[in-house]
Amino acid sequence: MAASVLKVARLSKCVRHTYSPTLRTLSTSTPLCQGIPGSVWKLGRLNHIAIAVPDMEKATALYRDVLGAQVSDKVPLPEHGVYTVFVELGNTKLELLHPLGEKSPITGFLQKNKSGGMHHICIEVDDISVAIVDLKARNIRTLSAEPRIGAHGKPVMFLHPKDCDGVLVELEQA
Repeated sequence: MAASVLKVARLSKCVRHTYSPTLRTLSTSTPLCQGIPGSVWKLGRLNHIAIAVPDMEKATALYRDVLGAQVSDKVPLPEHGVYTVFVELGNTKLELLHPLGEKSPITGFLQKNKSGGMHHICIEVDDISVAIVDLKARNIRTLSAEPRIGAHGKPVMFLHPKDCDGVLVELEQA
């Protein structure tokens, strides 16, 4: 009995610190599209997070068989030098990337990161052409001169990671 009381006393000392959730408020600053006359594009939702994987079959099996997610078929995108598999998460997707061909940008990434890892994030925009003009006017570099058609059959543009806090950002037409 005394041992039980001692355990409860010790536990109550540990539990004295109550959890108090931190409330966060969203920024009330003006959107990026304001400030440049005629700019009317808007940033949308997170479309996907891309993960470079050294073994596409193993990665697909992890998400499908172990974690129980719905995954797409493996699709080659030769114009981007990658194979892709999309993992549905409900509120967004993961895009698994594996090199297609020797000139794949994913090959270099995997040489530096043998186990793979996060490659880029993709955010939807309501008008990719206007967004690109606006971002270039703000000295944000793009990785190609013009948008290309991405994995969802929509125009995409990659923004230079050195201009985006070290993150490779893909913009996709919503």
